[in-house]
Amino acid sequence: MDYASIFAEALETLRTEGRYREFADIRRRCGAFPVAQHFRENGVSEIKVWCSNDYLGMGQNPAVLAAMHAAIDEAGAGSGGTRNISGTTHYHVELERELADLHDKSSALLFTSGYVANEAALSTLSRLLPGCVIFSDEMNHASMIAGIRHGRGPKRIWKHNNLRDLENQLAAYDRDIPKVVAFESVYSMDGDIAPIGEICAIAKQHNALTYLDEVHAVGLYGPRGGGVAERDNVLDAIDIVEGTLAKGFGLMGGYIAASRDICDAIRSFAPGFIFTTSLAPAIVGGALASVRHLKQSTVERIAHQERAERLKGLLRERSLPLLENPSHIVPVMVGDPVLCKALTDALLAEFGIYVQPINYPTVARGTERIRLTPGPLHSDDNMAELVDALDHLWGKLGLNRALAA
Repeated sequence: MDYASIFAEALETLRTEGRYREFADIRRRCGAFPVAQHFRENGVSEIKVWCSNDYLGMGQNPAVLAAMHAAIDEAGAGSGGTRNISGTTHYHVELERELADLHDKSSALLFTSGYVANEAALSTLSRLLPGCVIFSDEMNHASMIAGIRHGRGPKRIWKHNNLRDLENQLAAYDRDIPKVVAFESVYSMDGDIAPIGEICAIAKQHNALTYLDEVHAVGLYGPRGGGVAERDNVLDAIDIVEGTLAKGFGLMGGYIAASRDICDAIRSFAPGFIFTTSLAPAIVGGALASVRHLKQSTVERIAHQERAERLKGLLRERSLPLLENPSHIVPVMVGDPVLCKALTDALLAEFGIYVQPINYPTVARGTERIRLTPGPLHSDDNMAELVDALDHLWGKLGLNRALAA
């Protein structure tokens, strides 16, 4: 067996299809975001980042940084183990209490990432609930799909945000069969938003639990940053909320918030929780400061929405193919993997603008795009530079301006 040739051929296939990912070696400049340094073999240059999921710039917030420094001084670097073996610090306990309060639940449980939270929670639900059927929106994130698969129970895929299809599929099962309806609030690639209240009402009619991924909404929506469910005043209809600390809150980690028994059961049975070293105190301390800040401050959320709307308006003025949606997500459609990478390479090389191409399997083939993430720290000048560069390159590369029409 020629192992080397198998790996080489697999990588060459990705390159030929235009889907081979190259990481930019960057270092954000603290206090100057979106400015970052780009490290290359021939030197270091200054670039501006337009694809960060630190939507509100909380990774640069002085209160967050101070809390992280304080946690290092108080507790040192690492957590010392898994949550079961010395890795439950007072920081973890405090943060779980804040997150439970944020989502109006009795308990919360921290994980090392949002991906792990979804995989561990959904797979454990499948194993604990006898014969449980999970009803998954067809556009759910890869982490939710992985959790459902690893649970090895029956599943049904319902058409994206389609209430009638969900109703019909649930109606095919007896009320006494355990059921979980799993979906997202803000879908990160298209930027559309689920009708949470209506989905929950249908689920309750059929005696199903509701599992809502608010990864791209926590910190960003609602009067206290509790997500779209809080904004829409339907928190009480959600049984399990899953969120992240790595986007709106600006750090890393994931969590679920639910009833005390649900969180305790997943804590007790999920391998993804039991066998993983817990988040470092500095990260948890910073997240705690971020959550507390955003519960009290609406300044960042208001600025974030304004920046997203302004950028969308500028893209429309240049007839660039913006995929319209009601959220902060700003997708600009390219429709070809090779051209998408050529566009992002040119943005970086010619204009010092860093955006990553989005292609299969993240999105369907033929819907390749760039995904812009404007935030409170992007200035009007930053936006003008970006839109001028995109307008120029759309013409230079012969890209289609009508893709999102």
